[in-house]
Amino acid sequence: MSDVAQLNKVLDHVDADFDNSLTRLFALLRIKSISADPAFAGECKAAADHLAKDIASLGLASEVRPTDGHPAVVARSSGKSGGPHALFYGHYDVQPVDPLNLWHRPPFEPVVTDHADGRKIIVGRGAEDDKGQLMTFIEACRAWKSVTGSLPLNLTIVIEGEEEVGSKNFVPFLEKNKADLMADYALVCDTGMWDRDTPAITTSLRGLVYEEVKIKAANRDLHSGIFGGGAQNPIRVLTRILGSLFDDDGRITIPGFYDGVKDLPADILEQWRKLDLTAEKFLKPIGLSIPAGEKGRLLIEQISSRPTCDVNGIVGGYIGEGSKTVIPAEASAKVSFRLVEGQDPNKIRNAFREYVKARLPGDCRAEFTDHSNAPAVALDWNMKPLAAARRALAEEWGRDAVLMGSGASIPIVADFKRTLGLDSLLVGFALDDDNIHSPNEKYDLRSFHKGIRSWTRILAALAH
Repeated sequence: MSDVAQLNKVLDHVDADFDNSLTRLFALLRIKSISADPAFAGECKAAADHLAKDIASLGLASEVRPTDGHPAVVARSSGKSGGPHALFYGHYDVQPVDPLNLWHRPPFEPVVTDHADGRKIIVGRGAEDDKGQLMTFIEACRAWKSVTGSLPLNLTIVIEGEEEVGSKNFVPFLEKNKADLMADYALVCDTGMWDRDTPAITTSLRGLVYEEVKIKAANRDLHSGIFGGGAQNPIRVLTRILGSLFDDDGRITIPGFYDGVKDLPADILEQWRKLDLTAEKFLKPIGLSIPAGEKGRLLIEQISSRPTCDVNGIVGGYIGEGSKTVIPAEASAKVSFRLVEGQDPNKIRNAFREYVKARLPGDCRAEFTDHSNAPAVALDWNMKPLAAARRALAEEWGRDAVLMGSGASIPIVADFKRTLGLDSLLVGFALDDDNIHSPNEKYDLRSFHKGIRSWTRILAALAH
């Protein structure tokens, strides 16, 4: 049988078995594997056990291995001698579901329903990030094993349970298990498409610095009628500092923040310009209309290749129902920086802390917590697996895959390079309106189906 005929048989199996693929995804989505909340530690272990058992049913040696946090799943195919060896990565943990009242249905009771524009969508926490994505790959492997009895290439699968909380325990796990995880390159399915008809391969990722700052003043909460006007208010101090982080042109004012940041090459910028990402297309669906980043930059630059700063949460004082006239003893904020190639996360973190401390009035002090710290990643556009995947995606989708930068951060990609020496091929099937990290997370049914077909083709292409 020719390679093409064999591939077509596997693709036919993907289509015939798709309802079962969906059932298997739903079983995983029902597990409440929220890594940020210790109350769900048992659910995270259940998700790892579930995946290990499912992958073992494909004939791969699969086991759950402990970390200092939530466990990881490691599986390995017996493979083909002399062929390429890939390491596939995904994560089973999901974000918290808050605010629960904004969900249209229970977040861990997945369902296929109709989108407002007529599309069929899978709704549920983790439907896209990352359970639906990782299952596109596992289902492609299942199809190959069902039809041919083997995989086209040697494969190791590693699935972690702490990606949504910064993967702090995963790097030591990589170091400890380095011998079992060595490969020629890594495959990551945690990224998106250019649009619902155009596949994409992500060639750069922004880095991340995530800081929590707490401003403290008095030794207890104070009555504003007695102490107002005389005592420092940490909320006022904090918001003044946060508000000063940006100038009128949208640039970040921390000294040295842009050191090492380079403009895009002219030819790449022109390619991106031709993609015609407008505020009408990108912002209107979320109820906005005006790009809020640096003035004089394309919108696609603002969200993909320029560094950013965002305040992700503020807490202070009385936040219950009704009123309470209080001057709080402390106020805190969580602040994230998305970094680009050339920026040092440690320097950015230290510069932010110095910026805050330099603006503290008397009677106030600051405490800091480092929640995440990862460098930006720029991949080799000429790597052989990228070219093979691009051909395979074009065959499945009928158009060339866009090579794009991502504004998001996937710290594990840098960890793979630093710890295992692996470059990563990042292919995913998410869409901009999938509501990841938000209520009513979804994954297009078509993305899930064609994602399986895409990985089926990519596995074949990587074998040659």
